[in-house]
Amino acid sequence: MAGLSLWVLLVIFAAAAAAIWVAGVQLSNQTDVLSVRLHLGSALGGLILLAIATNLPEAAIVASAALSGNVGVAVGNILGGIAIQTVVLVALDAFGVRGRHPLTYRAASLVLVLEAALVVAVLAVVIAGSQLPASLIAFRLTPGPVLIAILWVAGLLLLQRAGKSLPWHEAGEAPGNQEPPRGHSQQQNEKQATSKGISTARSATIFGLAALVTLAAGVVLERSGDAIAEHIGLSGVLFGATILAAATSLPELSTGLTSVRNGDYQLAMSDIFGGNAFLPVLFLMATLLSGKAVLPQAQNTDIYLTALGILLTLVYAAGLLFRPQRRIAGMGIDSLVVLVLYAIGVAGLFAIAGG
Repeated sequence: MAGLSLWVLLVIFAAAAAAIWVAGVQLSNQTDVLSVRLHLGSALGGLILLAIATNLPEAAIVASAALSGNVGVAVGNILGGIAIQTVVLVALDAFGVRGRHPLTYRAASLVLVLEAALVVAVLAVVIAGSQLPASLIAFRLTPGPVLIAILWVAGLLLLQRAGKSLPWHEAGEAPGNQEPPRGHSQQQNEKQATSKGISTARSATIFGLAALVTLAAGVVLERSGDAIAEHIGLSGVLFGATILAAATSLPELSTGLTSVRNGDYQLAMSDIFGGNAFLPVLFLMATLLSGKAVLPQAQNTDIYLTALGILLTLVYAAGLLFRPQRRIAGMGIDSLVVLVLYAIGVAGLFAIAGG
């Protein structure tokens, strides 16, 4: 695509982003229907299905970048995606939550705090793995991505157990949070599908087609984005961490707003934390496809983004524990802090790249 003009590339990029938006919403809706009808619920299979479905754009971009040897874009997209998907919670808080209490007050649950801790844990392994020598590779595997995958599965098992019962009063639920149980919006989506006569087979077909569209659009997004970055003189790492990461976060924004407006605040936050915990698992796929040690190739901007993702996640974890009741500028104080920190963080990112 390098031979195309900038305007043509921008149109292609926008069209691919729109396709990801539409297909991503269908993926989320059909995942809800299939989870209810196949009785996956909060089972391990359901959690894995949801994590993969909501991150197919990132998976397509990482696969395309790894196969083409453009590992920098893959790493930047994964770590930049974590930071910007956390900022999606700011949008959900500001534009989705109704009433006088902010998002973290409504969603407060110890299970969500554990999900935030899992995000921090896998990002800590990312930093540690980036310091290992690139020569430490065997059978197209390196220690960092393997440990991340193991940690993610172990974390899902613990979260599955925590979702059933915790040795705390009210099973880890805060007083005054959302009244309907977490995931009730999934039941609503399934009922709407049933009322429209959508069978399980049709739902699975729509899911498969949406997945194919998402994967194809993700590849187009990566290729056109890389060409746009060259045209405007922006490094592939910076483009992948900002504009490309924002484009692939559109489905999370749309489905999150739907969950929040349905009063399923915990599910909205869980989808973001769950997706962020899964994204570093894609380093394993990038390593297998490229045959290279990916994490040791992480640049200083990538480590910076990892630290930013940890910081933003911890702010929301604190918000879930302290439950701020006031809204400032239409959002909770924790969301406002995250927004300010992200703006400062992006400025710092450009400063590092420029230095």
